[in-house]
Amino acid sequence: VQLQASGGGLVQAGASLRLSCAASGQPINTYNMGWFRQAPGKEREFVAGIRWTGVNIGYKDSVKGRFTIPRDNAKNTVDLQMNSLKPEDTAVYYCAAGSKRKILSSLYTPGGYDDWGQGTQVTVSS
Repeated sequence: VQLQASGGGLVQAGASLRLSCAASGQPINTYNMGWFRQAPGKEREFVAGIRWTGVNIGYKDSVKGRFTIPRDNAKNTVDLQMNSLKPEDTAVYYCAAGSKRKILSSLYTPGGYDDWGQGTQVTVSS
């Protein structure tokens, strides 16, 4: 599946931003979908994920209560709604798709995903 991420930008702390990941080639609800981020000098880390069934959704602890991962099957998109942004949220954000056959725990690791979109930069100023 081909993925196209968009929506990044420069915002002030406390603001909101919505990233969008558009999929083409396959229905998005047949994949586990995730958002990851990578800050300079750091490893890529899990931010949010939704299992193909839509039942299991997970978040990084530091974004719980601030971020959500809405999926729109009709538009074949999965977004990342980010509220109350903090400077430590600054990173390049990536969306990814993984096989629905993988176990639940794979939702939380980069290895659980096979296809990646290009990154979109999010910068939060203090």
